[in-house]
Amino acid sequence: MSKLALFLLPALLGTASAQGTARVTFTPVASGVEQVTAITHAGDGSGRLYVAQQGGVIRVMQGGKLVAAPFLDVSGLTRAGGERGLLGLAFDPAYKTNRRVYVHYTDRNGDTVLARYTAAADFSRADPASARTLFTAKQPYANHNGGQLAFGPDGFLYLGLGDGGSGGDPQNNAQNLSSPLGKLLRFDVKGTEAKPAAGNPFLTRDGANPNIWAYGLRNPWRFSFDRQTGNLVIADVGQNAFEEVDIQPRASKGGENYGWRIREGRTCFEAGCKTTGYVEPVLVYGRQEGQSITGGYVYRGTAIPALKGQYVFADFASGTVWAAPATGKSWTKSTLGDVSSPSTFGEDEAGEIYVAEYGSGRILKITAR
Repeated sequence: MSKLALFLLPALLGTASAQGTARVTFTPVASGVEQVTAITHAGDGSGRLYVAQQGGVIRVMQGGKLVAAPFLDVSGLTRAGGERGLLGLAFDPAYKTNRRVYVHYTDRNGDTVLARYTAAADFSRADPASARTLFTAKQPYANHNGGQLAFGPDGFLYLGLGDGGSGGDPQNNAQNLSSPLGKLLRFDVKGTEAKPAAGNPFLTRDGANPNIWAYGLRNPWRFSFDRQTGNLVIADVGQNAFEEVDIQPRASKGGENYGWRIREGRTCFEAGCKTTGYVEPVLVYGRQEGQSITGGYVYRGTAIPALKGQYVFADFASGTVWAAPATGKSWTKSTLGDVSSPSTFGEDEAGEIYVAEYGSGRILKITAR
């Protein structure tokens, strides 16, 4: 099921339902930023939020207002539409000193590009002339490009890529260790280039892509690291039956196989599949509840104590926002409310969570009711 092509499906702005573990409101903090694909901060103490739009422009929010001038404009490098465009944004952990910014977009041919830019000395914008391409991957189809970029607690840069598209992973990319597609990749970007991170599980396996950290993913639409535990939480969009949430513990050495295209959720996608050797999802829901999961964050802010330690996520098609305690091997979700076409979540430096409405152009902050 297409992710971004569903943006016209309606949902209503809401507050927490009675069964929710926390009572929240979705408070508008910005408008006029349509087709948002990423919201993040730079970790530099500035209080700024950075908003990536699918068309290729990155905006800055400061003091509750959108800055007029773009932080970076790569619209001339991409051909946005459907599931293509500017898809990911991350700031180097040493941004205050090295001013490095990383973006993931599909180029004008539809192929994956991971690029680095350097911000100006006053941090007001990223210098377009500083662009350096670090990694590319051919995309066989227009959909399932993944998108998320994030630095882990190990200081390495993680990139999530979908299986290359079409339906049912016809090229079996997600299980093919020679392909970067359908994978979570991990890079060391401390030098001038991007190289496979030390300790990557397939670094020395003949024929394997050395950047692979985990595999068996269909279209990971947002993953995040729990800022308290360091655990990695992945939301993987399903095919026809199930959406799922997967987890990788902080202590993992990588190499997990999350099962696609052999399995979807906890069931066989391929007839008669084996049931062992795959990481079980911690949460699964079916088509009666949604059609396209949007991953979020484990809440570690202070403004909503009842939400502490819960994973906040949503479904792009239904608009439902849920929370699930992020502990154990099986998570149980409860409804927080509804928003319109939630395309991405973001955290500010304090750990408070924001969600973007893809079609309306609004950014909402999750606040206590």
